[in-house]
Amino acid sequence: MSASEETATPLTHRQILVVFSGLMLALLLAALDQTIVGTALPTIVGDLGGLSHYSWVVTAYLLTSTTGALLYGKISDLYGRKRIFQAAIVIFLIGSALAGLSQNMTQLIAFRALQGVGAGGLIVLSMTVIGDVVSPRDRGRYQGYFGAVFGFATVAGPLLGGFLVDNLSWRWVFYINLPIGIVALFVIAVVLKESGTRRQHRIDYLGSALMVVGVSALLVVSVWGGQQYAWVSKPIVLLSAVGVVFVGLFLLREHYAAEPILPLRLFRNSVFSIANAIGFIVGLVMFGAIIFIPVYLQLARGASPTISGLQLLPLVVGLFAASIGGGQIITRVGRYKIFPIIGTALMAVGMLMLSGLHAHTSLWALWADMIVLGVGIGACLQVLILAVQNAVGYEDLGTATAASTFMRSMGGTFGTAIFGAVLTSRLAFWMARLLPGHATGAAAGGSLLSSPAVVKTLPPPIRDAIVEAFARSLHTVFLVGVPIVVVAFVLSFFLPEVPLRRTVRGESVPLADTELASEFEPPEAGLDVTAI
Repeated sequence: MSASEETATPLTHRQILVVFSGLMLALLLAALDQTIVGTALPTIVGDLGGLSHYSWVVTAYLLTSTTGALLYGKISDLYGRKRIFQAAIVIFLIGSALAGLSQNMTQLIAFRALQGVGAGGLIVLSMTVIGDVVSPRDRGRYQGYFGAVFGFATVAGPLLGGFLVDNLSWRWVFYINLPIGIVALFVIAVVLKESGTRRQHRIDYLGSALMVVGVSALLVVSVWGGQQYAWVSKPIVLLSAVGVVFVGLFLLREHYAAEPILPLRLFRNSVFSIANAIGFIVGLVMFGAIIFIPVYLQLARGASPTISGLQLLPLVVGLFAASIGGGQIITRVGRYKIFPIIGTALMAVGMLMLSGLHAHTSLWALWADMIVLGVGIGACLQVLILAVQNAVGYEDLGTATAASTFMRSMGGTFGTAIFGAVLTSRLAFWMARLLPGHATGAAAGGSLLSSPAVVKTLPPPIRDAIVEAFARSLHTVFLVGVPIVVVAFVLSFFLPEVPLRRTVRGESVPLADTELASEFEPPEAGLDVTAI
């Protein structure tokens, strides 16, 4: 009997909730560390020095967590989820402890990279493990909370980071992970059962190396482009070429590898391909909005970094409501396709509404815009992962989940770069027209976007002109996002609706794309986690 045909021991609803609490804690750790460091960075730099390496504290974490996602998915499919998940938590906690003990910026960057190695596993495996213990038909009621965690971390991260820096020390930004992570590790060790048995395997080390180099180069391009270097500069062009070439070599390698990190056959599954394409765009828009709305609040409304983060709550509330409510509805009716359709439509409307922001837009109007966008994002975020998990065989569950997470992360990274490039271009255009000639260079050289507080110290005529220039530039940024989301809206109509399986193990052979949702059966009472 193969691993894919083994009978899994059913878990009770209470056991599932206990496992789920551990998964939520692990996911919260990784999600918080994407945002919690931002408010502490000025204090960290003031203590450790190394201003020239400022951005690498964030970039190092991003690189290792993103590139590690695909590796964790494949390795967990080969070795089983539990032991790999435990290893990821331990790596993350070691990285957190060492980051808090850092004595210089080089050490902090290295330990942040180590944190990221663990974080990539926390994000991917949290979403994969729930697929091991809950059937796709019943998974919506649980999985919707994962999307809510990401939204919560977006607001809670900067707030918690600011509180710890003001009342304790920047080192507690990292130490706070230790008690939470230990609890998560204990819950996973005691409650979670190993998924499947080890299979004969041959890890594709060459493919892994090609993927890491290619993706890392493209990520660095997205971080440096338009910031440290101009988009047409030699370093950016060279890194772009390296990224494209190595990603191409990676795909070529995957075609011939005996145990590919990302089996290309998965792309022949239209659910996998279309859902991940939509997920890339959702990530692109979500992170773009989350980054630039707080900057607008700080510039146009004079909010502090902490308050601007808090004022993102309407977006998070919308995301919470749609993510959790959508999951409950999917469990009841067994259909998921309508949610990406409605979600991407609302995202397009939300971006269009945000494009109307100006220097004096009321806070109520902004909150309404954010709620619409948040509901749209929440309706898509976890539903797309659910669709992918349901459409692939159990032996590919980890790999497919990792690919979905990877595509969303890459979308967010490139979305930030694309929107940032548009904003920079339009800002230069408007400042040249709205600012007095002698003030244009000074304002542009004052790191407008990274230091909104500097704008408050400028003379009122110059300050008002800069705020107006920024508002007009942001109009273009959100307007550019509308047709991008429309592409996702169109794609959502082509997403096949494969009946949601009621099993978590067994011969989970994907159903054909031609099988329509009319074949759903009414849901049975309770959770069916009995394997075939």
